[in-house]
Amino acid sequence: MDKKPVGIIANPASGKDIRRLVAHGSVFDNNEKVNIVRRVLLGLEAVGVERVLFMPDYFGIVPRALEAIRVGIEVCEIPMRIRGNQDDSTIAAGLMAEAGVGCIITLGGDGTNRVVAKGTVDIPLMPISTGTNNVFPVMIEGTIAGLAAGMVASGLVPLEEATVPTNRLDVLVDGQLVDLALVDVAVYDDPFVATRAIWDISKVREIFLARAASCNVGLSSIGGNLYCAHMDNHHGIYIRLAEPTSAEAVELAAPVGPGLVKPVHVSAFRLLEVGDEEDVHFQPSILALDGEREVEIHRNRRVVIHLSDRGPRVVDAGRALGLAAQRGCFYAPGTASHGGCVLYSAGICRSPCQPPGA
Repeated sequence: MDKKPVGIIANPASGKDIRRLVAHGSVFDNNEKVNIVRRVLLGLEAVGVERVLFMPDYFGIVPRALEAIRVGIEVCEIPMRIRGNQDDSTIAAGLMAEAGVGCIITLGGDGTNRVVAKGTVDIPLMPISTGTNNVFPVMIEGTIAGLAAGMVASGLVPLEEATVPTNRLDVLVDGQLVDLALVDVAVYDDPFVATRAIWDISKVREIFLARAASCNVGLSSIGGNLYCAHMDNHHGIYIRLAEPTSAEAVELAAPVGPGLVKPVHVSAFRLLEVGDEEDVHFQPSILALDGEREVEIHRNRRVVIHLSDRGPRVVDAGRALGLAAQRGCFYAPGTASHGGCVLYSAGICRSPCQPPGA
């Protein structure tokens, strides 16, 4: 069995942007991230992971996590210069892919996972939510995340069954790919990047969504309220917003931020299929990618948003651990083996991959 190492990218800046002031976003301080990483490492050790590579950061999240525990895992820092910005995560992801990791565990929000995907989309991600308007990462106990990521990286469960594919939105300016987003691209009526995080829905003119659900917080909730029964891995959504005074607009309410349920006025919307492209019509503007202002759009440039199926695969922790249990991975040595089950041997299960009573 090929036991690949696991990567850890913990963003020390996530969970601290302006939305703590203008909305009611949760605060994840770095000490809590240390605690989460500590539990992740213990979960990885429990499933036999032998090596972990981690991104260095100015707070020292992973080294601090190791101070209070003793694990039989080789934990190595990726050799790279810390820049103290989002490029760290992109560079670390690329280096981890080159090192052959089997899974990357991320601690951050949508923005963190976006810049990790800029480094590689070929390695499955186990995204732990420690950000603000989190749609891509999930709230999950660190121990469970470590167990699931370890199962995937160690090959104990099939990659295709334990992970799910995702889409992404490619930003093309005059035909050149300049950036990407995993959840949403918002066309923002503002000439400056400023604080990066977007929070004023009145300045949003167009929205492109790679995923949407009514239960999400953020811009993707708008798409979820419009197409609650139609979204799947083959579709995205384009939305054009209007002024509140527009007679042609449809008004709906959406949780556009933590604690912020606001009226939104929609003048046009349509489903996008994978491979579809849609022009950005409002110029000049700023493109906010997964909640953060990134790309300045000037007049007389053709800017196109392309819905691609080349997003990273994401570990489904429940599915991964369910598959592992079916294969007897949690039984003590001598009572079960990879691909076998003591219940099957005792005649209780019909097959090694079916639970009792199936």
